[in-house]
Amino acid sequence: MTSESTTLADIPLRDIFRTIGKSVREFKADSLRAPIYVTGEVIIECAIPFITSQLINDMQDGTEMRTIGIYGAVLTAMAIISLFCGIRAGVACSVASTGLARNLRHDMFAAIQRFSFSNIDRFSTNSLVTRLTTDTQNVQMAYMQLIRSAVRSPLMIVFAAVMAFVSGGPMALLYVFVSFLLGVVLIGIARIVMPIFRRIFRKYDRLNESVEENVSGIRVVKSYVREGYEKQKFERASGELFHDFWGAERILAWNQPAMTLAVDIIYTFVIFFGSRTIVTSAGADMQVGQMSALITYGFSMLMSLNMLSMIFVIITISEESARRICEVLIEEPDLANPDEPIYEVPDGSVDFDNVSFSYSGTMDRIALSDINLHIRTGEVIGVIGGTGSSKSTLIQLISRLYDATEGTVRVGGIDVRDYDLDTLRDEVSVVLQRNVLFSGTIKENLRWGDPDATDEELVHACKLAQADEFIQQLPDGYDTYIEQGGTNVSGGQKQRLCIARALLKKPKILILDDSTSAVDTKTDKLIQQGFREFIPQTTKIIIAQRTGSVADADRIVVLDGGRISAVGTHEELLQTSEIYREVYLTQNKASHDEHIAETSDTRSHEGKAASQEMATLDEMLLEGGEVDA
Repeated sequence: MTSESTTLADIPLRDIFRTIGKSVREFKADSLRAPIYVTGEVIIECAIPFITSQLINDMQDGTEMRTIGIYGAVLTAMAIISLFCGIRAGVACSVASTGLARNLRHDMFAAIQRFSFSNIDRFSTNSLVTRLTTDTQNVQMAYMQLIRSAVRSPLMIVFAAVMAFVSGGPMALLYVFVSFLLGVVLIGIARIVMPIFRRIFRKYDRLNESVEENVSGIRVVKSYVREGYEKQKFERASGELFHDFWGAERILAWNQPAMTLAVDIIYTFVIFFGSRTIVTSAGADMQVGQMSALITYGFSMLMSLNMLSMIFVIITISEESARRICEVLIEEPDLANPDEPIYEVPDGSVDFDNVSFSYSGTMDRIALSDINLHIRTGEVIGVIGGTGSSKSTLIQLISRLYDATEGTVRVGGIDVRDYDLDTLRDEVSVVLQRNVLFSGTIKENLRWGDPDATDEELVHACKLAQADEFIQQLPDGYDTYIEQGGTNVSGGQKQRLCIARALLKKPKILILDDSTSAVDTKTDKLIQQGFREFIPQTTKIIIAQRTGSVADADRIVVLDGGRISAVGTHEELLQTSEIYREVYLTQNKASHDEHIAETSDTRSHEGKAASQEMATLDEMLLEGGEVDA
């Protein structure tokens, strides 16, 4: 497991290569073919100037058209072979790099799916998105450069230097000297920009965070008229990226002038001294063709050196991305199956024995403390408590989303740590207050609970969850398309769909984590009645803010500050638990006041009507009229 104190720099480079290399897999052949084709391309490219120089020398000495034709045929054949090698190298390189990127995304996504909640807590959502997108793209580009350009440039420098000595003799030493100076400058530039690019990736996370928060909370942003503030926040994050990129590119801009200066120096030196040698020796020490080849090889060396410096920058950028990717790939899930897991949950009983829990793993900040609770199979348990009383934390230990820091949690009489994780979680169905619906039809979302459920079973579950009525009113009924996140249904409709989805699992334990908060009291009662009829043997744990949602439970657990304050029925807790009684009276006072106000209004209205009637009678009597009894 990657500890919290572990930094990206702590991952050795060999481990990075080894970890990333595992994702090459089926693209190893293309990864090997690309350098082989590149080597053939470089050899032919270095041979062409040498043969061309021989042609120029023969033409200078006077030769026949037949000889020129042979040279032309040879050069054409070599150019075709070089083109073929270049195309094959490009294709193999593209296949290998894009294949690596695909496998990296797959491997990271698979690793994230295995993470426990505590693992995910160590990575922000925005950081994971950046690693799956921007970082993977950087590694893809770097791998493309590694198996092609990073092979081509060094080979070209070596082969061109050898051919330069063959063609120009000692004069080629100038290339070595100038190339060395240029290499020092280019590497120095690359080393300066390395820390800048490392900062950039952390700022990418903040930029993604700004975008994700704004888009997901756009309704809140607009309702509070905070568009201006969100724009400023985004502009700050984007501006920081701009300044860092601008600073890095400003330094990298020195690459091209340095390259141009080196080329000009070599051109000036070779043309001046080469021409002088040709004239003074009358072609004995050097010929025109040799000087032409020398210039060509020098230019190839310097261009390859410049490309090598750019590759160095790209690899430097991608090294940080590769480390971030490796951090995800080598992260070990905090929760794992035991050596011999149990694959069957006997029943829905739940036992908490002296359980304490802390999110940090240490007992300095405790979320739950000394929990002792025993729930029988089929029992309906209500859980109530104030905000921050760790109600949701309690139920997360049942499905082993976290492990208890101290004590034991048992399901079906067996320690949850002894179960196969998938088996346990398949028998513990949780409906959250903020449930998620995925893009797809209502049927597709419901079948997350049971992929093999028939249409009749879907309808039955929705009727029990009080969702069938509104589904039937939709244009396409159960085939209505749900937008991502369920944005085209209301909060109450979304909760009822999620409850129906949970019912289709027919779990041994059903947990409702304040999942009826968006429905009215009558619907809440009907849903709970459906639970008792449809899944009587299923243990039902209902976390609620309203006492009315748990009043009919077999027992109610009152949590306060991460501890169990009281356990009992609704009537018992009204007598024995001050916390429960206060919540009940507070919630029911509003209803009582409304009833009194309505009664008072009715009486007032009746009194006014009676007064008006008496006034009318008085007027009639004064006028001497007759009044019917």
